[in-house]
Amino acid sequence: MASEKVPMLAEGYRLLEEELKRLRQERPEIVDAIEEARAHGDLSENAEYHAAKERQGQVEAQIADIEDRLARALVIDPTTLSGDKVVFGATVNLVDEDDKPIRYQLVGQQEANAKNGRISYNSPLGRALIGRQVGDEVEVTTPSGDRYYEIAGIEFV
Repeated sequence: MASEKVPMLAEGYRLLEEELKRLRQERPEIVDAIEEARAHGDLSENAEYHAAKERQGQVEAQIADIEDRLARALVIDPTTLSGDKVVFGATVNLVDEDDKPIRYQLVGQQEANAKNGRISYNSPLGRALIGRQVGDEVEVTTPSGDRYYEIAGIEFV
């Protein structure tokens, strides 16, 4: 599973790179905090030392996670895609059971933000949409019950 590609948009890749840069810049500050706390003496009762060491562990874990995701990234540009089926990166125009139009772009998990019209391709709705075509109806089970949508359009923007 370690070599499994992680699809994402170029924007998501850029955001991961920025977060990695920020975390790497935090490293020297943490080392300084550890050294300063160490200078206070007895480490067994030194809250500043333990907090700084804990933060160091968190930052190193985040750096490793982001480096792994960047190494496995499969950057997809939706504007280069075409076809009549819903795929990663596609923007899908839906109509719900109340004839209310909804528009979502299928993105990577880190980029998902339903309020901004971006849902993960791994979400229940995302999985239901993949491979479908205009005119298809999809059923999605949500915590509030089953929801039905019709695919009104597929765009690659």
